[in-house]
Amino acid sequence: MTAEPLPPAEIDRRLENLPGWTLEGGDRIARTFRLPSHLAAAALTVHIAAIQDEVNHHAELTLGYNTVALSVRTHDAGGAVTEKDFALAARVSAVAPAHGAE
Repeated sequence: MTAEPLPPAEIDRRLENLPGWTLEGGDRIARTFRLPSHLAAAALTVHIAAIQDEVNHHAELTLGYNTVALSVRTHDAGGAVTEKDFALAARVSAVAPAHGAE
């Protein structure tokens, strides 16, 4: 089943409910989390990877010294932003504070 791209107004509306997330390039939602240490950032990265495997939807995930950056879009919707992206973003946002993320 192919996910349907969300219209720009719907993307903007949904971003209002996801603090820290932004639309980048018109075709992806993104956020960078800051963490207290590299180990905390690595632990969040592993947690995100587990969530991605669970929901079978994978973001571009970048581990920095004390940062974790995500860029999410749905490839099987032509690289557009879909409901799947917002569901993943919400799951990540829910677990990030337990790792000390800001």
